[in-house]
Amino acid sequence: QLVESGGGSVQRGGSLRLSCVASGNPITSRSMGWFRQAPGKEREGVATIDRGGKTTYADFVQGRFTVSKDNAANTLSLLMNSLQPEDTAMYYCAATRTFGNPSLLKDAYSYWGQGTQVTVSS
Repeated sequence: QLVESGGGSVQRGGSLRLSCVASGNPITSRSMGWFRQAPGKEREGVATIDRGGKTTYADFVQGRFTVSKDNAANTLSLLMNSLQPEDTAMYYCAATRTFGNPSLLKDAYSYWGQGTQVTVSS
């Protein structure tokens, strides 16, 4: 089970830190990802982190976001800085099956959280 938190409403240029707590199987055995979905749009990959901690970001992140994980706490985080109105979306945490490879494509992930809403106003 994956449970996200940390969403909210901020103004342009603001920051938010999203968290995802995983219960059950340890995240050390899986690749993890953050995705987002805006109304009327497809769900898109934001950032991934593999079992060894290597990270990958979507082009639109442009150095503004940082994904990290705390293996001891079985928690995934996404620090988002310089938020823009176009970042407004529901943000989801996702996990692959055991020993799965990271990807910015949603089909690589088998487990999903319920999402946390991020709203950025201008």
